[in-house]
Amino acid sequence: MGRLALAGRPFHGDHGWVDRAAVLTQLEQGDLLAKSPRLGGMARADGVVIVGEHYWAFARVDGSLKEGEMPQAPGALRAIPFARGLVRLAASLSPLFRRSGVARRRERWFLAIAILAPLVLVFAPEWVGLAVGGVTTVALVGWVFRGRTLYLHGAEHRAIAAAEERTLLATWNGTAQPSRFSLRCGTNFAALLMPVAVFGGRFWPLPVTAFTPVVVSVLALALTMELWLLVQGSRKLARVVLLPGLGLQRITTREPELTETRVALNAVASVLRRELAHG
Repeated sequence: MGRLALAGRPFHGDHGWVDRAAVLTQLEQGDLLAKSPRLGGMARADGVVIVGEHYWAFARVDGSLKEGEMPQAPGALRAIPFARGLVRLAASLSPLFRRSGVARRRERWFLAIAILAPLVLVFAPEWVGLAVGGVTTVALVGWVFRGRTLYLHGAEHRAIAAAEERTLLATWNGTAQPSRFSLRCGTNFAALLMPVAVFGGRFWPLPVTAFTPVVVSVLALALTMELWLLVQGSRKLARVVLLPGLGLQRITTREPELTETRVALNAVASVLRRELAHG
């Protein structure tokens, strides 16, 4: 397959503007694939990030496109139970935290503080932890609900489902509307993580020390990722285990307009082109 220039007129490194003809050609080729590469993604206030195993793309609503590469952990590390889940989780966040990624420096600092605060605050007085935790939660909710994020979140799910169902062109034209709900959404992971973390903290079998909350948090993340990978192998099992997360997606997604779905498809086309060229 020849290389298709989805990002034309580069203006800042790996940035460019979407070439609509190239996108449509790639979507048509994507519909002919026997098996589509595994895709994930995240929605932002002004666009959609789609990630593959080796590459990611950020398509904005203004028609611009940014492309990048996913970090690759050593193969041995990706095969170790529990460690592999943490590696995959870290990789999924790399488009946000890399200097050449999709988030600005101030936003990267905000997200880093929000993620690390619970680990650091275990050493602070309880009232401080509760106060900072409340403020952090409100700030994160505001970050998630900002701009067009909820609509683009639904568009992200729809575009990935279109790739899996081989209805990319039909979805672009609006004659197909794959579900805006996804079994692999991070909302499902968060809903699964909460009871695992609570259970782990409540029934921790070892003597409690100052570092126990940190250890419990890391182990809860690792265990949840293992459960996450397990249920993905069966759609029937996933629909049962991930039912709370699917319910939450009625809050964290909105029915996207066709133009918003096309933004996500622009990113899908970019990732498909490079993943297929990678082999």
